[in-house]
Amino acid sequence: MKAVAKETHTRGVNYELMEAMAQIAREKSVDKTILVETLEAGLLSAGRKRFGQTANIEVKFDEPSGRILMKLTRRVVEDAEDPAAEIDLEEAQQYESDARIGQDFVQELTLEDLGRNAIAAAKQVLVQRVREAERERIYEDYHDRVGEMVRGTVQQVDRGNIYVKLDRSEAILPPREQIARDRYHQGDHIKAYIIAVDKLARGPQIILSRTHPEFLRRLFESEVPEVAEKIIEIKGIAREPGSRAKVSVLSNDDKIDAVGACVGIKGSRVQAIVRELGGEKIDIVPWSQDAVVFVTRSLSPAKVLEAQIVEAEQKILVTVADDQLSLAIGKGGQNARLAAKLTGWKIDLISKSERDRQKDFERRSRIDIEDLEAAGPKLREKLIRAGIETVQDLLRAPMEEILAIQGIGEKTAERLIEEAKELQERRGRELAEEVARAAAAASQQASLEGAAGEQSSPVAEGTPAEEGALSGQDDAAPTEPKPEEAVEPEESGGDAREETRSDAS
Repeated sequence: MKAVAKETHTRGVNYELMEAMAQIAREKSVDKTILVETLEAGLLSAGRKRFGQTANIEVKFDEPSGRILMKLTRRVVEDAEDPAAEIDLEEAQQYESDARIGQDFVQELTLEDLGRNAIAAAKQVLVQRVREAERERIYEDYHDRVGEMVRGTVQQVDRGNIYVKLDRSEAILPPREQIARDRYHQGDHIKAYIIAVDKLARGPQIILSRTHPEFLRRLFESEVPEVAEKIIEIKGIAREPGSRAKVSVLSNDDKIDAVGACVGIKGSRVQAIVRELGGEKIDIVPWSQDAVVFVTRSLSPAKVLEAQIVEAEQKILVTVADDQLSLAIGKGGQNARLAAKLTGWKIDLISKSERDRQKDFERRSRIDIEDLEAAGPKLREKLIRAGIETVQDLLRAPMEEILAIQGIGEKTAERLIEEAKELQERRGRELAEEVARAAAAASQQASLEGAAGEQSSPVAEGTPAEEGALSGQDDAAPTEPKPEEAVEPEESGGDAREETRSDAS
């Protein structure tokens, strides 16, 4: 026996459930099929909680009409022992007078028959499933878009986090990924870079950044067509977000100037990027395969006099004019630090006067291999052919390399090294004595000049003209130490240089 299902009224609890489902479908853009399947599963679960886990309940959602059809099928028996699967004959005949023992009795159910608690549980299942479906949709839509720049609208700013509306999804811009100067309010438009899509996150799954170096690359692609079309290639980016950035560029077309194209007419292109980044200064550097040339360019706006690769220490020694040292270092060592990051080289900055002193010291410290008395003419020639031209070269060379030279045994090598050490120590003492004598002479000269300035001359009592001449000399006297004072910026510059070396590395 089958009973015809009645139309379930879409009022009360049923109406609330339908409205909730319709609203979720609109706001979350979830597939209706998923909603229907979830609703049917939720109502089935609610029905079994009400009538028993073994109850034969059928739930069907008629989408066109918005009706929910639910039927409970039980076997008619004389005395029901299992209410979930059986119904008393007497109770069945109250619904259908011709009901007989052994027949299947189909009872229509409404949402009210399930009880409010069961309906609430069904709604909870529906909401939970919709959330899961939404998270899956967001992950599928955006996990392939990591590395893209997106545009959105600020929805909310809470505890430093900026929540951004992206089409049908929500993203978050954490404080650590924000530029310090950024100030956003609800409704503001914002550009950012997708750095991750977290499927397991409790909040928004899409993580944005405005401090990532690649965000700057995407901005150049949006503002400079040649970059987007790969005519101009961005080889590297070094950023200190909100403060300064250096970008190395290379043109794949000889007719197009990479730097000029990125800057734009009257700086229009790069200025648009600077405004987007809140005033972050951008240096555009022509890329070069030659490390020396590339490092020289990367230290712009400072002008480099000389750059030399120091292979042993894997660094580049850069010499600049004394008045360019602070510019090359930059505020807080920023210029040198960004240049090192951009080029991948450790950069050692030094002023020209300091470099000249170093070269002079190296020249005076040099001891030619000919000065070794323990080495005869033929042995010296063999050492020179092996690349050992000075005593310093000999002391730096590994013992295995020295023993590899024909005619040199272990004892000879030890004798050569011992004499080389003695010669170097002797030369060191001589240079130290020269420095001490020069310092003493300079101190004595300064004392004499100071004493002469303090002495009163008998001529001071002479004619007014003579007094005027003397007072003119006294006025000029303080200008004499100026060359010595000029050394002070070099010393402070040297200190700053030492600090910057560690920063740049």
